[in-house]
Amino acid sequence: MAGCTHIDTIDLEVAASSQGCEDCLAAGRHDWVHLRVCQACGHVGCCDSSPAKHATAHFRAGGHPVIRSYEPGEDWFWCYPDQLMFELDGVPPGPSHP
Repeated sequence: MAGCTHIDTIDLEVAASSQGCEDCLAAGRHDWVHLRVCQACGHVGCCDSSPAKHATAHFRAGGHPVIRSYEPGEDWFWCYPDQLMFELDGVPPGPSHP
């Protein structure tokens, strides 16, 4: 199986922009299911199981290809263009919201 071809875009030092979905919070919503962090700019968006699907909308609008789970205990990444979930050995645990 081929790996992610966008690993070079990942910034492991990226700071999460919010403790919740930025776009939902701006709209006065709190109905997200799970959160994801863009690994290029730190944008926090809600997952595709959430009503607004802001993480995917952020990818479509900005083209940042890789997100990381923002859930406690989850250290996986998702590459939108390659449609691939993966983990990276030897990287520190990702940020997680409280």
